[in-house]
Amino acid sequence: MEESKVIDTPIATATRLDFDEPSSFVNQTMYRGIIGSLLYITASRPDIVFSVGLCSRFQSNPKESHLKAAKRILRYLKGTQDLVLYYPSGDNFNLVGYADAYYACYLVDRKSTSEIAHFLGSCLISWGTRKQNFVALSTDEAEYVGAASYYA
Repeated sequence: MEESKVIDTPIATATRLDFDEPSSFVNQTMYRGIIGSLLYITASRPDIVFSVGLCSRFQSNPKESHLKAAKRILRYLKGTQDLVLYYPSGDNFNLVGYADAYYACYLVDRKSTSEIAHFLGSCLISWGTRKQNFVALSTDEAEYVGAASYYA
């Protein structure tokens, strides 16, 4: 990985990860170690939260394509080491929260993914993503469920 080429995005746009892929299984302990390290890094890197969350769904039976996606995140991190969270001093202490949902983005079970972000003034202070517990029947329903699950 030290000599690997850096890339601009943590996950490719057309990436489709699935449990029933025809590729071969990989070492589960190694894959879980990579995912655990990436989950730790998400505490200070909100740009990889979605990608890591997607890869973490396959820890029970990781395959070659799942490992390739996790390694892509590592290559992205290698090229973006200079990205940091910045918290300047100032008088603006307005707390603002945003919620969003990706309707049926997980093709295996068609469940949507909810995401949140909280800002104190202009500074991002917390973020998160999670797969919804049921299948939403529309984009609006996925958005309402996403907002309600974080702010209820």
